[in-house]
Amino acid sequence: MDTYNIAIKDLPCDERPRERMLRYGPEVLSNAELLAIIIRTGTKNESAIKLAERILNRAGEEGLKFLLDSSLEELSKIRGVGLAKAAELKAAIELGIRVQMSVRKTQSITKPQDIADLLMVEMRYLKKEVFKIVLLNVKNQVLGIENISVGNLNSSIVHPREIFNAAIRKYAAAIILAHNHPSGDPTPSVEDVGVTRRLIEGGKILGIDVLDHIIIGDGVYISMKQKNFI
Repeated sequence: MDTYNIAIKDLPCDERPRERMLRYGPEVLSNAELLAIIIRTGTKNESAIKLAERILNRAGEEGLKFLLDSSLEELSKIRGVGLAKAAELKAAIELGIRVQMSVRKTQSITKPQDIADLLMVEMRYLKKEVFKIVLLNVKNQVLGIENISVGNLNSSIVHPREIFNAAIRKYAAAIILAHNHPSGDPTPSVEDVGVTRRLIEGGKILGIDVLDHIIIGDGVYISMKQKNFI
């Protein structure tokens, strides 16, 4: 008998994903087992684990990124998923992102990697360029993170007025610029360099240091200061 086609409740206790997690912790579970716990039930002909494996097989090389990129409607069209399970999957993904975001605001920034750690989970898979600023106090602790613009980075979209208005409102001593490249390649463009230099000059006038500009790619990043672009 193919045990993956029988209901999870009919499996031996030490093979059931939920029981395995309770006994050994979530880190020992496979991606398919974690998905099975979220979607809870399979179909008439396959268990939740089998359904989870089929979802991951459909994802192919994209892996879990497929779940992040797919819309509710796209996921719901997978046989055996439907809107309810699709909503559960998307809710779990969004909650994971928000957990990552919730721990970032008390962090002190000492190096470019700290900014990458703050923003990578949230920004690496975005399909449009999003420009943010990280607001810092005199001890380089994060006061907040502000969204400034969505769209291709250029001087008409990223205006010093919006940048420094946010910094002044939060009494920031310094800021770090950040945006993503949807292509996955974080190499700065000529426009990236030009906009950054313009904002650095604006910060000098206002007494707000622009410490760096971090460009986020797909799992990689570039510090423009570290790479001597600015």
